[in-house]
Amino acid sequence: MVSPFPGMNPYLENSDLWPEVHSRLIVAISDAISPQVLLKYRVAIEKRVYQLNKESLSVVSAPNKPINIINVNIPIAEEVMEGYLEVREVGTGEVITVIELLSPKNKLSKEGRIAYENKRQKILGSATHLVEIDLLRSGKPMPISGKEIPSSYRILVSRSNYRPKAELYPFELQEAIPQFPLPLRAGDNEPLVDLQLLINQIYDRAGFYVAIDYTSDPAPKLSKTDTAWAGNLLQQQGLR
Repeated sequence: MVSPFPGMNPYLENSDLWPEVHSRLIVAISDAISPQVLLKYRVAIEKRVYQLNKESLSVVSAPNKPINIINVNIPIAEEVMEGYLEVREVGTGEVITVIELLSPKNKLSKEGRIAYENKRQKILGSATHLVEIDLLRSGKPMPISGKEIPSSYRILVSRSNYRPKAELYPFELQEAIPQFPLPLRAGDNEPLVDLQLLINQIYDRAGFYVAIDYTSDPAPKLSKTDTAWAGNLLQQQGLR
């Protein structure tokens, strides 16, 4: 089944679906680029692990009693594992390129964002290229210098030998996801990553079309303009 959207499917951003989307897309990117870079490079799937602290507080009134009962949760650390890709040079094992796919935990949560931004800064201060893929409309985009560039989605390609300059691919819901080159060592052929094709493939293979209720609005909510556009699009395809 083909996704009804020409670009990113906003329903895949739902917190119930995104962890699976993230895992499948990381593997799909690896599978797509590996045959194009072997035998000089190997694409390794890595995991970053960190702790998130959760706590909540609620006050419950107790009828006919002089005091309130306060229900509290003790902060308990939640272990978070996030996948990312490393393109390593065969023979030396040197990490040439890191590919990150942002998640709500490293974009929205305080601890997760700090952990990710610390790693990001280490990469940007090294000889390793960085590809950062942001397919989430919610949350503040990762920082870039200079004037802020508004966009719903974005892909950043930061070449180590070109810093502080980088290539930013901003795009909106109504646009197809742009292809981008995978930076490698100077002089090597750089394969184009067709993220749009990969998103469509996992949408079909994972059966997301049976898990999504297109009669409801996506979460997070769309802008008024995109809501009207998406509604018409879904009606035309008989999904509403």
